[in-house]
Amino acid sequence: MLEIMVHKIKGECPVYKEGDKIIVDDPQILLDETDALCTHALSTILHYTTILERDWCPVELGLTREDDPENAYMQCVDPGKPYTDGGTVIFKCKRIK
Repeated sequence: MLEIMVHKIKGECPVYKEGDKIIVDDPQILLDETDALCTHALSTILHYTTILERDWCPVELGLTREDDPENAYMQCVDPGKPYTDGGTVIFKCKRIK
């Protein structure tokens, strides 16, 4: 299982607030344990969830630094101001259970 937490928001996000969580138990997103879902973020998150659940390798995937191997970092595709009215969300992902 993976816990994907909203780590930081650059700008304003209409969906997430810092600390919100998404819980993934492949192939399911556990909706009763998930605070919010955004279609802009899902395209990035789902790209990595299957591989990270089967083979936790965020350093090899370039999703973290060698001194932080317990976490993988991703961001949504919304570039934020001045291009959109939204904001970029940085997610921190870790394995749970």
